Order: sequence, then C-alpha cells, then structure tokens
Amino acid sequence: MKKIVALALMMAFAAPAVAQTAPAAAPAAQAGFTVDGSSIETLAGDPRSKAVIDKLMPQLLGHPAYDQFKTMTLSQLAPMSQGSITDDLLKQVQAELAKIK
Repeated sequence: MKKIVALALMMAFAAPAVAQTAPAAAPAAQAGFTVDGSSIETLAGDPRSKAVIDKLMPQLLGHPAYDQFKTMTLSQLAPMSQGSITDDLLKQVQAELAKIK
C-alpha cells in the first residue's frame, strides 16, 4: 500500500491539480493544528487550515489517493512523497497553521 501511495503522490505532484472533493463533514473548530499531530482529513475539514493546505500544497486534497492517506499527518506522509513534501515545506505549513486561533 505504501508503494501505491508513494506512486500516486509522485504522479499527483508532477501533474496539474485535479478537482477537489469536499470533506464529508467539518469537525468542530479546534486550536493547535500541527503537521505532526493533525490528520490531513482534520486539516481539510476546517476552512482555515484547508486554506493553508490549498495555498502551499494545492494538489494534495484533490489527489486520487486522498482516501488512502487522509488519516495520516503531513509529517507521516512526507517520506512517501518522493521529495514533494520537504522539511522546508512542512516548516512553512506549520508556521501558517500556528497563526490560526
């Protein structure tokens, strides 16, 4: 499964963005979104954190394998991204998430 996710991520970050599907339901507003502790699905479910992801990682939420990695954190997904999710990108995302109150 990791190989499928890695291959799909590699293809998605090299390909143009695809249409996004809306998350099933937005969770209650929460404080303290992080790249290490918040699942991608949680980030996608809040309009403030979703805006950060859309800005810095525009292909992620519309990725064809989204259902396979949505329960992971960005830090967990990074090693499978074939270099698309770098440490610098994670730092940028975390800095933006930290601004959310």
